[in-house]
Amino acid sequence: MELIRGLHNLRPRHRGSVVTVGNFDGVHRGHQAILASLQQSGQRLGLPDTVMIFEPQPQEFFQGDAAPARLMHWRDKIDALAAVGVARVLCVRFDARFRALTAREFVQKLLVDGLGCRHLVIGDDFRFGCDRSGDFALLQAAGQEFGFAVQNTPTIEVDGARVSSTRIRAAVKAGDFMLAEKLLGRPYAVSGHVVHGDKLGRTLGVPTANVLSQRQVSPLSGIYAVTVGNALPQPVFGVCSVGKRPTVNGQDERIETYLLDFEGDIYGHRIHVTFHEKLREELKFGSLEELKAAMAKDIADARRYFGI
Repeated sequence: MELIRGLHNLRPRHRGSVVTVGNFDGVHRGHQAILASLQQSGQRLGLPDTVMIFEPQPQEFFQGDAAPARLMHWRDKIDALAAVGVARVLCVRFDARFRALTAREFVQKLLVDGLGCRHLVIGDDFRFGCDRSGDFALLQAAGQEFGFAVQNTPTIEVDGARVSSTRIRAAVKAGDFMLAEKLLGRPYAVSGHVVHGDKLGRTLGVPTANVLSQRQVSPLSGIYAVTVGNALPQPVFGVCSVGKRPTVNGQDERIETYLLDFEGDIYGHRIHVTFHEKLREELKFGSLEELKAAMAKDIADARRYFGI
């Protein structure tokens, strides 16, 4: 897969493609239906498929910390798009200048001049432009003017309701990882490189693999039974804490995972943490001894959950 970082990196060879546009947060089953249609159109026309995404996501630009929780980090999104066979991803910086584009300018600058779009596949709720006037009807009219076809993708439903990033966020926040997996088409997981922390877990006898959250807002908060993979010969069971560590007055969100029955140095390695069961909410304890006792109970609860 080719990753194009920014409009300034578009080249003449990128013109002439089938295109879809969106956040693709989660790359869930609804997104996967759009991508399948995109790839089928590309094969039929003999053209490469291009997925256009934005960083930050538009709601993050407008709302900051009040934006909806992001399901996946940018790197995970790129990996998920590559995994389903996308040929190209164009990542556009969403800033004040980009935000000011009208719907007409968006079509002209990105779809026509930038990508030479021949066929556009969109979701049923796609809107664009500074006044959000861009919709399916506008795209159809633009397609007739500039010579590209526009295809709408119908809603995908699971259990009688629409698959959406919003619905998955709610499931993850509630700890309903079975529903999240049904909507995503795969287990819910986060990934990142293991970094050095303040070693508090080690002093309490529970050393953890720490991953920076790298999100403005996370759908996760609490203590979870997880499996950890990627840097390890085989997945390892663990207990993961996601939050700001209120007992020690932490400020930044951390993803800290204690790996059960594991010894080894994985600093600097990228790990995948898959979430299975929420054990409890994050709490502020009166002392480190109380925290240590709670961690021991969390480990015991995780062992019972996994049957080990």
